[in-house]
Amino acid sequence: MTGLKTTSLLKRLRKASAGVCAALAVSVASFSTSVTAQEPALGWPEKEELKFGFIKLTDMAPLAVAYEKGFFEEEGLYVTLEAQANWKVLLDRVIDGQLDGAHMLAGQPLGATIGFGTESHVVTAFSMDLNGNGITVSNEVWEKMKAHIPQENGKPVHPIKADYLKPVVDEYRNAGRPFNMGMVFPVSTHNYELRYWLAAGGIHPGYYAPHKGDTAGQIDAQALLSVTPPPQMPATMEAGTIYGYCVGEPWNQQAVFKGIGVPVITDYEIWKNNPEKVFGVSQGWAEKYPNTHIRVVKALIRAAMWLDENDNANRPEAVKILAKSNYVGADEDVLANSMTGTFEYEKGDKRDVPDFNVFFRYNATYPYYSDAIWYLTQMRRWGQISEAKSDDWYKETAKKVYKPEVYAQAAKALIAEGKAKASDFPEFSTETGYKPAQSEFIDGVTFDGSKPNAYLEQFKIGLKGNTVL
Repeated sequence: MTGLKTTSLLKRLRKASAGVCAALAVSVASFSTSVTAQEPALGWPEKEELKFGFIKLTDMAPLAVAYEKGFFEEEGLYVTLEAQANWKVLLDRVIDGQLDGAHMLAGQPLGATIGFGTESHVVTAFSMDLNGNGITVSNEVWEKMKAHIPQENGKPVHPIKADYLKPVVDEYRNAGRPFNMGMVFPVSTHNYELRYWLAAGGIHPGYYAPHKGDTAGQIDAQALLSVTPPPQMPATMEAGTIYGYCVGEPWNQQAVFKGIGVPVITDYEIWKNNPEKVFGVSQGWAEKYPNTHIRVVKALIRAAMWLDENDNANRPEAVKILAKSNYVGADEDVLANSMTGTFEYEKGDKRDVPDFNVFFRYNATYPYYSDAIWYLTQMRRWGQISEAKSDDWYKETAKKVYKPEVYAQAAKALIAEGKAKASDFPEFSTETGYKPAQSEFIDGVTFDGSKPNAYLEQFKIGLKGNTVL
């Protein structure tokens, strides 16, 4: 799609609004206090016409909403949004400058910066959402799993653990049938969530060994995970190439609608309110266009607020936006199945999951260092980071990639303009950026982002300490 090209209007508005911007130029001592100090107004964007990439998933919604509701234009930004073929193409185009920024997997800026796969310094100042993924299995696998799942009132008891999948995996392997599953990219949340769920149920998902040139991630694997682009997941499973997959919406609900599979668990049930996608730009771009970067984040924060405000009252409108062919292009009914606070597991088993898609609540948009560290621990756990790293290395790497200081400038500007309240944002020092220890994982293991190596030591399956494959 093409962004609106109204540069002449922008120039007129600049003259008219210069005094207003100066008057609104105030700062907030912290997110938890009132506006108190004068601060220079945000400069005009160094670059006005921008092209952003995305993959056709519902969690690209903040980009679509910021465009459709005029939030980008209000920041003097004239944006083109362009769907990309896959995550690798998207990342490469951000790195080489064909895209100014993109909807990214949270692991992509981290993986690129530490040199796993494509090596380049990529940063993020905005987390796009929490939750939003699911794990789906084929009808055949589901029928075999059901024999092991406790029932209540004729329905499976949730959350469904991988413990109930393990006997099915063992059966397939004993019959000489490799148990193949799909995920969307080696550094995707989906890969780590699927691995986490499998390992919590005693199923080994395999190791990577990049120092040996092995990037398949199937060393010692009992379930063989491989990459499949999100829109191709249902068809690949229907063809029998994979027996299940982990993906974002609408591709789990699509399996239900087509009658080819059953979503067994959401990522909300694997790790409550887990961070999902981010908005990424190259470090060079961020340095060259600092005012533009802040203004992009401002528009995205407003979009996230709109998506969650009034108990998701705007979600039906968001569904109509996302259903357009130039965004996600899925049927409205499929999108609404998860975007409006419900999720359908087995056909007819629709349950309330109000937080399946979260865009602003629970400080969803803030780029926490601890979120970055969790992804880095999973890279180490599964061998993408080949050797042991100190706790300080994890923390320093998080600071290289996650930029809460940019987010803070955007949030302060919105507060000064009356478009947000200080209470909308986290009440902690933006210099810290660590969530309290989190224990709401499916296996009950507690994650403290300030102690990454101690966290890794808690797992029975996975690399830890000085272990090298």
